[in-house]
Amino acid sequence: MMIYMLAAAMTLAMLVATAFSLHQEAHRVRTKVQTARVQLPGWRNPRAPR
Repeated sequence: MMIYMLAAAMTLAMLVATAFSLHQEAHRVRTKVQTARVQLPGWRNPRAPR
């Protein structure tokens, strides 16, 4: 019985970790997109070809 409880706890922990990492990745991408939209005078886009 204890092994089933351990397996359930590990499954729940992995689900929480996955949700947390997906949230962080989405936030990072959102921030990157918003930053790319900002066009400041005197700044160049680092991804633009030279």
